[in-house]
Amino acid sequence: MKRQSTRKAMMSWFKKLFSSKSRAQSAPAQPDAAVPAAEPATTAAVENAGAGTLPRIAVVTGSTRPGRVNNAVADWAMAQLADRSDAVFELVDINDFNLPLLDEPAPAAYQSYQNEHTKAWSAKVAEFDGFIFVANEYNHTVGPALTNALSFLNAEFNNKAAGIVSYGSMGGVRSAEHLRNVLAELQVAVVRNQVMFSLFTDFENFSEFKPTEQNAGTLAPMVDQLVPWAKGFAAIRTPLAAAAA
Repeated sequence: MKRQSTRKAMMSWFKKLFSSKSRAQSAPAQPDAAVPAAEPATTAAVENAGAGTLPRIAVVTGSTRPGRVNNAVADWAMAQLADRSDAVFELVDINDFNLPLLDEPAPAAYQSYQNEHTKAWSAKVAEFDGFIFVANEYNHTVGPALTNALSFLNAEFNNKAAGIVSYGSMGGVRSAEHLRNVLAELQVAVVRNQVMFSLFTDFENFSEFKPTEQNAGTLAPMVDQLVPWAKGFAAIRTPLAAAAA
């Protein structure tokens, strides 16, 4: 009898608990006047998403240094992707946008951009469903130019997919792992497969990019994962954009 009484008491407590939660969830949310909601980025992928639409994927350079080898890796990736028919690939060189050290007065989430270079960068990133970031390792982390470029934006990256092509003395593995954390904050889903190139085996004299067959062969499996993810996230963004309109 005592056990039954205890059980009834617990059931009564749970009933009250979930009833109170239900009432709290049904109550209208109070707007936060201090943090205005950012308008979602309008992208060609969201507007045109549908059956048979090819996802658009940007191959994004990660360095702006004079004499960089980063663009050679990006150009190689574009050449390898040229024959694929499951997505549209485009090279996006962050050097073309002349982004200074982050100079926007408001946080990126506000999308209250004051500078023309930010607006141009925002418009370009918003075009894509997915990204392949060519990430060099610098001081055991992501190269500063790529970190800076990512810091300018937020919503334009949300609910999209990415793959990483890294390089460095240890294959750029530390850059890639740190980059995954940054992209997670931007709500970018990074596929498991990764491409890693060593400065010792994939670059002649540390300057001319000549990938080994083994490492070069890891690009296709990564993109095989990336393309369906990019397409899937486009389908997720479509109802979100419609609801916000």
